[in-house]
Amino acid sequence: MAERFDTLVQGLSEEFALSILLEKTSLVDRPSDRYFAATRLGISDTDASLNALIEATQLDTVELYDRITRRKAIEALGRRKSLKAIPALYDVLKCSDSEAVINSLYSIIRISQKPTVDEQQQILDVIEGEVTQTRAVIQAHTRLGINSEQAVATIELLCDHESALVSGAARAYLARVLGRKSLLKPLISQLTDSVAGKRRSAVIDLGDAESDETLDAIVCAPVSMSLRAKSAFQIISSNENHVNRKRFDPLIKKLLIDNPLGLEYRPEWQCSQNAEQIEKNLSHRDEAKQYGAAASLMLIEKNECLDIISSMEERLWSDYVTHYYLTMIVGLRAFHEKSYLVRSALAETTPQYAKSRVAAAWACLSLGLNDQLEILQELSENSQWIPLRWSCQQVIDGLAEC
Repeated sequence: MAERFDTLVQGLSEEFALSILLEKTSLVDRPSDRYFAATRLGISDTDASLNALIEATQLDTVELYDRITRRKAIEALGRRKSLKAIPALYDVLKCSDSEAVINSLYSIIRISQKPTVDEQQQILDVIEGEVTQTRAVIQAHTRLGINSEQAVATIELLCDHESALVSGAARAYLARVLGRKSLLKPLISQLTDSVAGKRRSAVIDLGDAESDETLDAIVCAPVSMSLRAKSAFQIISSNENHVNRKRFDPLIKKLLIDNPLGLEYRPEWQCSQNAEQIEKNLSHRDEAKQYGAAASLMLIEKNECLDIISSMEERLWSDYVTHYYLTMIVGLRAFHEKSYLVRSALAETTPQYAKSRVAAAWACLSLGLNDQLEILQELSENSQWIPLRWSCQQVIDGLAEC
């Protein structure tokens, strides 16, 4: 479960979570509480909760709720980042439940303990499976820095795999581990693929490759700003780029301001300036369609744009996607009439609205909202999300120069 949804389990006490995690499903009033309990224990910090999660990796995979709870426990162990969980996670790699194997691989990655030779072999041994499992194995090699002759030879054969999920991960691995950056060219093209999933996976793979030569293309890709930011910061924070990372500030600033007019579009993603069509596309599942609608809001006449914002604000302000784009447009077009939306967005602490806080921070600069300096300062010092913290630092500096 994505960490932004932690609010769904915070109502469960650790005591209750421990009492039902390993209980027989037939004895639990709401069986789904068992796997919510696993997620809840992932945000705990006690030895008892850690031990319970490790024990849950041994649950039977025949019964449905045992199987789901086991998967969630494996995922939760990645969040705990305890070396004590390592043996249990490698044991999971021997099972036939592909979802559990994938969760285990990602948890091993999060713990970031360099695998022993035997553990490296255990990871490579599960490369043959579903596409998502093969991708996870390759990503484990990339992110854990596994560079054995057998791994290179095996992954090299997958560079032209029929699935972009596999081929992209393979190319990223060889680019990062062996420096073969020319292999990344197909991923650059993939950033404007008609299939949204392929664009997103390309952004992730280019982040894993950690080549600063791809930053320009990532910044202009019609993919969620938060996903692009994750890859961009991963690239500039790599060992190779860390010392001179300030030189990337203009690109990072462009990415986080996220002006939709600066992205690359296919004709089918462009949107008319009709209010109904704009609203429809802003609600589309494909971010390229959303950005196409946002671009139209940037181009239409001011009063018409304000009318659309007012209408959507009344009906859709609680929708976190709409919330982000409206906040962004208010800032980019410097609509002082709507500055109250910026103040509201900046003060929003629900994790799903984190992107809106970034847009609101930049809007404070364009609107000259010096009255927000206190919250900007607090976020610049304490926000756990790098894009928000970085944005607030830049905005504070910008307001000081005004």
